[in-house]
Amino acid sequence: MNILVVEDDRDIRELVCQSLAQNDFQTVGVRDVQEAKQSLADSSPDCLVVDWMLPDGSGVDFIRWMRRHDQYQQIPVLMLTARAQESDMITGLDSGADDYLTKPMSLRELNARVKALLRRPAAYQEQQDTLQVGQLRLNSRTHEIFVGEVPVEVTGTEFKLLKLLMENSGKVFSREQILDAVWGMNAYLGDRTVDVHILRLRKLLKPHDVDDMIATVRGTGYRLSPKNG
Repeated sequence: MNILVVEDDRDIRELVCQSLAQNDFQTVGVRDVQEAKQSLADSSPDCLVVDWMLPDGSGVDFIRWMRRHDQYQQIPVLMLTARAQESDMITGLDSGADDYLTKPMSLRELNARVKALLRRPAAYQEQQDTLQVGQLRLNSRTHEIFVGEVPVEVTGTEFKLLKLLMENSGKVFSREQILDAVWGMNAYLGDRTVDVHILRLRKLLKPHDVDDMIATVRGTGYRLSPKNG
């Protein structure tokens, strides 16, 4: 497995690359966004570890750029940063990062998280281009969501969450199951993260009068179905 490490601090970059190499990963380390984009064009990594603050831009913006390009959309990304506020974590995950780890970090935990991203359950991988539940339509290939023919703009994380619920229409998911499926196992995020993203999805769907398709199942979690009531 090939891992691309995007980190401007040389000591941290070398430490991360060395630790991953000791766990049988092939690693490439780069210091900024420009080098990261060039490395992506030259090779096809299986996973990325990305710092937030980079000399020529933001790791968050770089991940957003990745998620806008079909060839990079499915590559798992672990954001590694000193920014530890919950708001920062949500911003990082909303940008399209699959997991979030703060510095200083345990190298054992870093390796465990990378391995977890690389063994995501097959049930949650992309299965088909188009999903439809009621008026909601989702295109996995283009990462677009429609209500009827009207597009709905969502973040990468909201897209993954809605996709999970649509793929399993009528099934109730606990918050823990949603965290594992959308953010990756061992993501170390609280249940509140799921609640925040469900609230955002409902706000985005409300103008189209389909927000009630996402139901709260008291004491259990959430379910999506064509009609709730």
